[in-house]
Amino acid sequence: MTTINPTLNVPQAQFLQMPHKFRAYVAGFGSGKTWVGCTSICEHFWEWPGINQGYFAPTYPQIRDIFYPTMEEVAATMGLRVRVNQANHEVHVYEGRKSRGTVICRSMEKPETIVGFKIGHALIDELDVMNMLKAQTAWRKIIARMRYKVAGLKNGIDVTTTPEGFKFVYQQFVKAIREKPSLAGMYGLIQASTYDNELNLPDDYIPSLRESYPPQLIEAYLRGQFVNLTSGSVYPEFDRVKNHTSETIKPGEVLHVGMDFNVMNMSATINVVRDGLPLTVAERVKVRDTPDMARILKEDFLRAGHQIVVYPDASGNNKSTKNASESDLSILRTAGFKLEVNSANPAVKDRVNAYNAMILNDKGERRFLINTHTCPTTTEALEQQIWGPDGQPDKTAGFDHPNDANGYFMVKRWPIVKRETTVRPLNG
Repeated sequence: MTTINPTLNVPQAQFLQMPHKFRAYVAGFGSGKTWVGCTSICEHFWEWPGINQGYFAPTYPQIRDIFYPTMEEVAATMGLRVRVNQANHEVHVYEGRKSRGTVICRSMEKPETIVGFKIGHALIDELDVMNMLKAQTAWRKIIARMRYKVAGLKNGIDVTTTPEGFKFVYQQFVKAIREKPSLAGMYGLIQASTYDNELNLPDDYIPSLRESYPPQLIEAYLRGQFVNLTSGSVYPEFDRVKNHTSETIKPGEVLHVGMDFNVMNMSATINVVRDGLPLTVAERVKVRDTPDMARILKEDFLRAGHQIVVYPDASGNNKSTKNASESDLSILRTAGFKLEVNSANPAVKDRVNAYNAMILNDKGERRFLINTHTCPTTTEALEQQIWGPDGQPDKTAGFDHPNDANGYFMVKRWPIVKRETTVRPLNG
């Protein structure tokens, strides 16, 4: 039986026609990466029945939430059906009642566990989300699983990922080919934009991305380009003139306090929300410990009639800057403050992205303003914090504390948009 293809956008169709053993589809959010990867899996089952395949993702929840439903939808458009065995992390694929093969699913969180089975084709999803070492290890482990010896079978690997800087996919599919052109026959790359898949997305999807992300990330997360995400300033678009406000606290106004816990160096940024947007109008920095910070906020603001809502470091639930028997969060609650905090902190990248998108988004909007006169330390921190050699915001120069404090507030109130969306074929 011949392969039945759904209607795909142009980059997706180009990807599926590539003859390379190793193919990468690097594209922005909502660009149909998993969809085209699942299409490739289904095509392979039509061409090579009985040859098992593999699907690899950063975590098992991603396999459950993204791959299983997408695979089911794609299979239906291609004359196949699937049966998911979540306990064994397997997807069984059928043509009617006839088995075409099995997709063995594994997380790359612990690459060393990718052992004990053989496959003839693999799809690796969001490989660049992994750090370089894990990605390299997972790549080697997956290649070692490609052990079918069948005439004409390539034992190939498809990679679908959002670019996360110059990480594994760039090194393997761009830099290595540039340095050794003979590899170009084995490695193929398609880069696609979210705009290429616009017809399959909600009308507000792309505008919400542009609103939620700073300009330097739009090249990666919307246009699918490799860009440097970890060099220079952590907050490169902050401008003490363009992001300045002369506004101060008004009587009775609710105060939103971002807080970072550090012994002998606690930081709190005091914000107000007007017209739905944040203004940082005061700061309390270099405070000794949590009881001292609670006392200062009570004396300066609570007794003046302000309600105080604190957005703290979530790790404050497990320790105290003052007393090991009492957590920082319990001290703040006892002081009379309302707390807005999750059970765990968001990813550092998500916190920084959320803050940067408020400083300046891709639409040219500066939705975050700060009184640079009343908040000199926070202003200086925004200007001077850089990325460290480990790809994380530098913590050695002391500029991290006020930025972390305000970041907890920003990401809680104005988080980045959720990356996932349901992507259907053009005729679906």
